[in-house]
Amino acid sequence: MAWKTRLLVVANRTADSDDLLAALRERAARGPIAVTLIVPQDSHGGLGERMTAALSRFQEAGFEAHGMLGDTDPAVAVLEVWDPGCYDEVMVSTLPGASSRWLTMDLPGRIARMVDARVTHVIAREARTPAPMSFA
Repeated sequence: MAWKTRLLVVANRTADSDDLLAALRERAARGPIAVTLIVPQDSHGGLGERMTAALSRFQEAGFEAHGMLGDTDPAVAVLEVWDPGCYDEVMVSTLPGASSRWLTMDLPGRIARMVDARVTHVIAREARTPAPMSFA
C-alpha cells in the first residue's frame, strides 16, 4: 500500500467550490492524499448538502475522502479533531478578502500556531448552486 498524506481540510461555504477542488488536485500532484473534510456548523444552512456535494466531488476526483461537522468556531473544530498521529497537513479554505470572517480572525495563522504541521491557505469562491429546473 502506498503512503498517503493525510490532509485535514477545514471549509464551510467553500467546501464544494471549484477552487478548493483545484487546490486538492494540485496537492495530490505532489503525492497521494487522503482527505478529511471538517465543516464548522454555522447559520448559513445546507451543511449536510454542502458536505455531501464536496465529498462526492472529492471522491469522483479519485481522493479517499471522509467528512464531519465541527464546532461553530473553526479553530476549535480543528483543535477538537487534531491529532498528529492521524493528520499530516491542514488546508484552510476561505472566501476572499473582506468577505471572509475567517480571514478577519486570521484563521490560517491561528491554526498554524495550534498544530505542528504544514498549513495551506486556499482562497476560494462559493460554489454556485445550479439553477432550479423549470417544468413550465
